[in-house]
Amino acid sequence: MKNRVRELRKQLNLTQEEFANSLGVTRQTIIAIENDKYNPTLVLAIKIARLLNEPVESVFILEQ
Repeated sequence: MKNRVRELRKQLNLTQEEFANSLGVTRQTIIAIENDKYNPTLVLAIKIARLLNEPVESVFILEQ
């Protein structure tokens, strides 16, 4: 699964640390998600999308 987390986070001028703190996760988790090394849980994906003010489907792209 691909994602647009890095791009959307930067549009909001949030550092990885600030973003992680807002979500209650570590910066390492954000790094892994942004580098497509980790797919977040459904709950975390929804929290990320809400924080980015985007629909989940716009943030996370399921590859066929």
